[in-house]
Amino acid sequence: MKGNSPDQKQQSFLYQGLKELLNPKEPMYQLSEKIPWEEIEKSFTKYYVEFGRPSKPVRLMVSLMILKQMNNLGDETVISQWVQNPYWQYFSGEKIFQWKYPVEPSDLVHFRKRIGEEGVKKILEISIKLHGKSAMEKEVIVDTTVQEKNITYPTDVKLYRKIIEQSCKISEEENIEQRQSYKRTVKKMLLLQRFRNHPKNKKKAIQAERKMKTIAGRLVRELERKLSTEQKEKYEAKLKIFNKILVQKKEDKEKIYSIHEPEVYCISKGKEHKKYEFGSKASIVLTKRSGIIVGAYSLEKNEYDGHTLPKALDQCEQLRGLRPKMAIADRGYKGKTKIGETEILIPKPKKKSMSEYEKKKMRGRFRRRASIEPVIGHLKTDNRLCRNYLKGLVGDQLNVMLASAAYNFRKWMRKAETFFVSFYKITEEMIFRFYELALTLSSTKITF
Repeated sequence: MKGNSPDQKQQSFLYQGLKELLNPKEPMYQLSEKIPWEEIEKSFTKYYVEFGRPSKPVRLMVSLMILKQMNNLGDETVISQWVQNPYWQYFSGEKIFQWKYPVEPSDLVHFRKRIGEEGVKKILEISIKLHGKSAMEKEVIVDTTVQEKNITYPTDVKLYRKIIEQSCKISEEENIEQRQSYKRTVKKMLLLQRFRNHPKNKKKAIQAERKMKTIAGRLVRELERKLSTEQKEKYEAKLKIFNKILVQKKEDKEKIYSIHEPEVYCISKGKEHKKYEFGSKASIVLTKRSGIIVGAYSLEKNEYDGHTLPKALDQCEQLRGLRPKMAIADRGYKGKTKIGETEILIPKPKKKSMSEYEKKKMRGRFRRRASIEPVIGHLKTDNRLCRNYLKGLVGDQLNVMLASAAYNFRKWMRKAETFFVSFYKITEEMIFRFYELALTLSSTKITF
């Protein structure tokens, strides 16, 4: 059952709540007044039933998700900081200052699962509409980036070790007697992996790796023999992953790099400092002049950049109700010059027939295209796109869209802050000039 947000209206002239105590010129205060909370609550009503215990208010849960992404915090840390910050509490719809934690950290996990991809897309849509006409530009910039998953750098030895540990764990849970646990043997094999690339140690390390693979296969086969049909159904997905890891080779495609995140794939973006990244590719669409993110989604597979354009442009049209007339991209998007009504611009040698004006305009467009790179950098360092802690393919989609929405909200807050600062400067200057004029008039003598 959906819970109701507290009424923020002043109850009496003697009472002073957060609304009366806080500074109304503060950007966070202004943002809380600008976001259409009633529209969010109305659109999220379908995710709740009409009976049972009332849930936490929708505004509280959505605001905690936004604050978490805006300030690059975890589920636990955003709740602990919420208690200390009155502006965050007002943003969440509280009427008076609270001393207790609003929710448990696990409630945010359940809420994300409840609203899913569709609900998070609604939050991104509101963050775009908040900017008004600035987000309705006809020209956009498109690029892809990698959001890495929260896994260690995968190696065969690490995967074999995890298979052995998890096979032993399943045996303990299901009371299956093993012939041997290999705990001491595995410890010795792992010690031999140190300084693996040294010529003296390489041969021993490779032999130890082979032995670990043999042990892992032996334990998996033993489980498959001794598990009952009901137990096999319970662990079917895990056993399938174990067998695939033991069979896969270096040249294979669609390899498994993590047992708890089997959807992760390897991406090589040609970076000198990081040759391979393990996670998912994300597509970002940015307005050309205002720099507002009007599209963001995660790719299930490592597709060619040019094949990601149709979906990116369709999502952009869904979110703001306007299809871009021109999309500016880098050479990684080679292949198509037009998708539907949208023209695709990619850097290429200039034609001799082009005038100087056309050359200058094209040069300006491609220089502007580079502005998406620092935006992606900010998404990674400030809005939790650098490392994704949410599980599965759905977690990838939620993380990239929430990061983009948080970026748009932060951008709006910066605009609000600069507006009030410039407004105060102008008013101060006007008062000072008026005071000077008054002094000069009072000092001059009027004669008839």
